Amino acid sequence: MVTHRLGSVTQADKIIVLKSGKIIESGNHETLIRQDGEYAEMFDTQARHYRKNDIAIRGQHPV
Repeated sequence: MVTHRLGSVTQADKIIVLKSGKIIESGNHETLIRQDGEYAEMFDTQARHYRKNDIAIRGQHPV
């Protein structure tokens, strides 16, 4: 699967992160999050965006 939506790949056996056409990281979700590299940064950025949207939809204020 090729995707930019990282929530879709959290259960994948192996995730390969490309940058400028080169593999910069690979592993499963847990491993890549622990490495705290590009994947973890991108995942956190997307997760924050989804949390903000979820809060806005529910009419709550962010904490």
